[in-house]
Amino acid sequence: MQIQVHTDHNIEGHEKLIHWVEAEVSHTLGHFSDHITRVEVHLSDENSGKSGGHDKRCLMEARLAAHQPVAVRHNAGSLAAAFSGAADKLKRSLESTLGRLKDHHSRDSIRGNDGADESQTEQPIAPSITTKEM
Repeated sequence: MQIQVHTDHNIEGHEKLIHWVEAEVSHTLGHFSDHITRVEVHLSDENSGKSGGHDKRCLMEARLAAHQPVAVRHNAGSLAAAFSGAADKLKRSLESTLGRLKDHHSRDSIRGNDGADESQTEQPIAPSITTKEM
């Protein structure tokens, strides 16, 4: 899993910041590494020097092997909070996306036990209903 960190011109992309982001991405998304080819992290300060609320933004995009990319973003008052929020969102999104793919491939047939012996199939719980002719 390749990790790329990008910052806008308002954020200094210190080596320490880049190493921290890479370590956190590896820790948070490591168990998806068989499915992820690349993760891109974009950090930005939307209001630059101005003080204010949730002006730090983290956009994360995970490129999945043989699937569409998954992207999330999170705004917060600090870079750490923005990154943490985006990482949690991406983790949940990947769990959902990859979980659906797993369920789809391991789902039982709608026909029940294909080719199974009839005596081993479940019997209906409800009794058969008959109508009385008038």
